[in-house]
Amino acid sequence: MENPSTMTQTVADKLRAEIQKVIVGQSYVIDHAMIALFSGGHVLLEGVPGTAKTLLVKTMAMAMTGDFKRIQFTPDLMPSDVVGTNVFDSKSSAFVLKKGPIFTNLALIDEVNRAPAKTQAALLEVMEERQVTIDGTRYPLSEPFIVFATQNPIEYEGTYALPEAQLDRFMFKIMIDYPAAEEENQILRNYHHGFTTRDLSSAHVGSVVTPADIERCRAEIQNVKIEESVIGYITQIVRKTRDYPSILVGASPRAAVSLLLAAKTRTAMRGLDYVNPDDIKFIARPVLRHRILLQPEMELEGIRSDEVIGEILNIVPVPR
Repeated sequence: MENPSTMTQTVADKLRAEIQKVIVGQSYVIDHAMIALFSGGHVLLEGVPGTAKTLLVKTMAMAMTGDFKRIQFTPDLMPSDVVGTNVFDSKSSAFVLKKGPIFTNLALIDEVNRAPAKTQAALLEVMEERQVTIDGTRYPLSEPFIVFATQNPIEYEGTYALPEAQLDRFMFKIMIDYPAAEEENQILRNYHHGFTTRDLSSAHVGSVVTPADIERCRAEIQNVKIEESVIGYITQIVRKTRDYPSILVGASPRAAVSLLLAAKTRTAMRGLDYVNPDDIKFIARPVLRHRILLQPEMELEGIRSDEVIGEILNIVPVPR
């Protein structure tokens, strides 16, 4: 009998192969970006400048046949610049919708923390309900719809803290680190042989995945099985964040849902049909790190959320 996850694994392998034509190393980041894509979850990418955050999303978009838009967030950006507005058409003597760049399949929001609160608030409905409301009329977005947002962790001048409600709508917060020495050597070799980020066709990236492929994969992922004990494991991890001494504010029920969906997707991408606790551990940190708020004294001591999440994973009993 054919494994029900076979198509998902095949599509994921094809997409990964195209991305790796451009992105050297960063397999952890690539895997999580693809998990989000197949799960229908949004991603916050955090890393210092020059670590290929934007390049990753541009390459993923090029490997898909869906629509792609890039939005540069700035302090003077207005909500209508993102979602669109109604404009008067003199020929028809009526108002017509001028759609904003958020009407796309893959939306790349560069430096998401540079826009003010009013513009950030415009993303809340978009990210949760996959629709925008303009002058009282609702307009659905096309599926698949994924937001990839980037931010720089070291430059705070002219930035705004993202509201908790918005952070909670990101399935993952992925931390992008510097490449290893040999990976950086390979990046230099690629540029030496003519590669340039201004022309990704130089890396021969092809469109190998369609929106229809992703929808079929999502249907397969829905059929991935999960034991009641593993569901309980997810619940225990999330609930432990709410009464753990080091944590001031714990994770929401939406975090538990993200853990479940991401674990099922990772299972399908590996060609399996049963979620196991290792899948939960693999995605726990990127799902939870932006959803918990540490006690002030923990932050003063330099304790990071990933360390606290690791402690919780060590405490919560793993189901057999």
